[in-house]
Amino acid sequence: MNKLVFFGGKGGVGKTTSSSAYAYYCAEKGEKTLLVSTDPAHSLCDIFERKIGSKLTEIKENLFSLEIDPEEESQAYIRNIKRNMKDIVSPVIVKEIERQLDAAAVSPGSDESAVFDKLMEIIIDYQKDYDRIVIDTAPTGHTLRLLSLPELLGGWMDRLIEKRMKAMELYEMATREDKKMKNVIEKDPVLSKLNERKRKMEQAREILTDGDLVSFVFVLNPEKLPIEETKKAVDTLEKYKIYVNTLIINRILPDNVEGKFWENRKKLENKYLKEIEEYFSNKNLIKIPLIDEDVKIDNLKHISKYFVEISD
Repeated sequence: MNKLVFFGGKGGVGKTTSSSAYAYYCAEKGEKTLLVSTDPAHSLCDIFERKIGSKLTEIKENLFSLEIDPEEESQAYIRNIKRNMKDIVSPVIVKEIERQLDAAAVSPGSDESAVFDKLMEIIIDYQKDYDRIVIDTAPTGHTLRLLSLPELLGGWMDRLIEKRMKAMELYEMATREDKKMKNVIEKDPVLSKLNERKRKMEQAREILTDGDLVSFVFVLNPEKLPIEETKKAVDTLEKYKIYVNTLIINRILPDNVEGKFWENRKKLENKYLKEIEEYFSNKNLIKIPLIDEDVKIDNLKHISKYFVEISD
């Protein structure tokens, strides 16, 4: 596995358990490890039985964690835009822009954009300080939007920059000033912000598509809906050149089940395990059995042993 490891999958399949167990395993090996949650319904605190927030928290030796709060990051994101706007637009329209930004703060996609920015900031800032950074992501739909943002926003930023330059050219023609267009563009604060944003998106795209830096792990259960969702998610990510290396098949029933109900469930499970093995024959497949108790830090060590074969 690479330095940055993303764990994704359908809600309820065991992403948080798997990412926590893997982070625990890395820490036990002596690797300084950072576990980050981008899931709005944070569960790390339940597993580790302690409060974990947006500040870096030490869990145990070599293991640190933090949770990205989408609402908190979205509000901070909008506040930052408002500050920037006050420096680059006329005071006459500041109030109108602020009104539109307040509306944008609650629009679809604002949380993902804010969380993505924070996640990239964490990865860039902490990369040199940790041997391993493990990211526990939100359910599949959120994760796909999050990871596809560099590609989607990159094109959007290009169009905004193009429109701004055309607007400036029209302004120059209307005012007939003698300033050279190049100098005007270089000093334009709006273009400066747009280009800065574009550079960050390009840097994020480079990070996410770097196969030597990033590994993607999808967690699923041997059931119909998680399998179908995983197929679509893996195919979608790979269209954006984000390649999934490993699948964790979680909560596998023991072989020696008794009773008609459990025997039928085991027979169905075997059918789905075969389907997974055939469809994802080019992936690393890690099988983790169902345990008979709630996952807490005390039994993470037991679960983490299944990660030995993908840890390096």
